[in-house]
Amino acid sequence: METALLNKQQLMQKAQNSMQQLFQDESYSDQQKLALTCRILFDHGHDAGLAGQITSRTNKGNTFITQRFGLGFDEITANNLLEVDEDLKPLNGEGMANPANRFHTWIYKQHPEVNCIIHTHPTHVAALSMLRVPLVISHMDTCALYEDCSFVGEWPGVPVGNEEGILISGALGTNRAVLLSHHGQLVTGKTIEEACNLAILIERAARLQLLAMAAGQIQQIPHELAKEAHDWVSTQKRNQVNFAYYARKALKTHKDCLEG
Repeated sequence: METALLNKQQLMQKAQNSMQQLFQDESYSDQQKLALTCRILFDHGHDAGLAGQITSRTNKGNTFITQRFGLGFDEITANNLLEVDEDLKPLNGEGMANPANRFHTWIYKQHPEVNCIIHTHPTHVAALSMLRVPLVISHMDTCALYEDCSFVGEWPGVPVGNEEGILISGALGTNRAVLLSHHGQLVTGKTIEEACNLAILIERAARLQLLAMAAGQIQQIPHELAKEAHDWVSTQKRNQVNFAYYARKALKTHKDCLEG
């Protein structure tokens, strides 16, 4: 048996190579990916009325696509999204963006590697935020967020001012996620797929943390193994494959979201 002679790193590389060869990229437009993300997150408990925003940077660099304020995540389609400038002004002059999108503009300015931002108030993240404690990663499945989630311990109030944008952007640092006390979560991605996966993951991590805290003392996992797991599940191809699964699942009940 050939693989019996390979070490762990060789086996991991072999698996990565197979993923690159076997899984093709989905042919969704960015608008369709954003609409799918809204429906995916709706199904995963991220709906909180009109709270929460999902944005994606356009190839212009200084504009982004977001949902129209007044619509819930379950109502977003590829053709009712808005393109807005850095002042949140819709380029087609119709509708309005969520005013809280202002802090997204600061993140895009200060983090040029970020192309998608998701901010939501899912139940378990919101509950954990009320305890004002950082996210704890102590399970293999959530290691994509290991040492990759910042923490804002003080609530700055309604996040519609530039002050909040400066605070949240600075707190993010080099991480991809941030837990906001008394508020919710924010994740970023180089791609829409990456951000969507992290948004699903941070809510699961918060739920696991609350369950573990209720049962006893959370035990740490070995640092090197956690970093290995983080890097293993954080590749672009892994994000694409995960997103494709979530998209297929969402399209079984949200076929209208690809309109446009």
